[in-house]
Amino acid sequence: MALTLYVDTARWRAHHKHVREQFPGLVPVCKGNGYGFGHERLAEEATRLGADVLAVGTTYEAARIKDWFGGDLLVLTPFRRGEEPVPLPDRVIRSVSSVDGVYGLVGARVVIEVMSSMKRHGVSEQELSLLHAAIENVRLEGFAIHLPLDRTDGSDAVEEVIGWMDRLRAARLPLHTMFVSHLKAEELVRLQQQFPQTRFRARIGTRLWLGDHEATEYRGAILDVTRISKGERFGYRQQKAASDGFLTVVAGGTSHGVGLEAPKALHGVMPRAKGVARAGLATVNRNLSPFVWAGKQRWFAEPPHMQVSILFIPADATEPKVGDELVAHLRHTTTQFDRIVDR
Repeated sequence: MALTLYVDTARWRAHHKHVREQFPGLVPVCKGNGYGFGHERLAEEATRLGADVLAVGTTYEAARIKDWFGGDLLVLTPFRRGEEPVPLPDRVIRSVSSVDGVYGLVGARVVIEVMSSMKRHGVSEQELSLLHAAIENVRLEGFAIHLPLDRTDGSDAVEEVIGWMDRLRAARLPLHTMFVSHLKAEELVRLQQQFPQTRFRARIGTRLWLGDHEATEYRGAILDVTRISKGERFGYRQQKAASDGFLTVVAGGTSHGVGLEAPKALHGVMPRAKGVARAGLATVNRNLSPFVWAGKQRWFAEPPHMQVSILFIPADATEPKVGDELVAHLRHTTTQFDRIVDR
């Protein structure tokens, strides 16, 4: 009995192909938990796509993935002096976001990140003149810019990239390759037309692996079902049941990421109101689970355990049976499955 990730493999791969056609020179991204699929699986899929570069999050991820992917590996986390050295092959490319970082990677293959409106990290316009001497002792693979997802000020992503291209050109720095993130296909076309001598390479993770929501589905198997009457006590904390129903034990607990939720940016009155309502219910131990039974998302009977969750299914719903599976609305990037099934 397991928490299973089901993959409609043909549909999933058809989506990969569509994204690759939209973004020539695509650099797939495989970081964190491998977007819910695992590093080994995504390395295999990137190879199937014919990718020559695979982007990873950290040097530790690069050390693991190097045996599964034969092309170049681009580490997205910028190099910092004093970081723990990790043995890596020459086909690993390091990102750098400071002039000092470039000087610290003598002889290495590097991509230099410029500071975007994200303001996360990157070389500033004022530092560009200092790069001339710094890049003499490295193998420069190109520059990179990581753009924000939302533009609430109405600004244009393409214009931001053009601005940096102009600054780099004015500083007489090489512009043979520019790695970009969070651009639309039509925006990439605009850039390529304006700068035909530069190769723009889109680094894409979420849109590539998770862009077709219907291609994947999590399901948790029911391990036990126990009838309970109103007022009966149950669980670790011996709470009383609010009504008659079924305590349903389903595969999927905190070790799988069930019950964990990344903070969300809320826009508008309705999403904020829903957030306040959820918070209010949580104060009286009412928490909605990600599991669906008989067409409805069901409540946790109590906080999820390490490997299972206990749900409360009311008596007026269809009685769940051991061995049935419940669809689970889980976030791929925070979920660890027990098994993956291609179908």
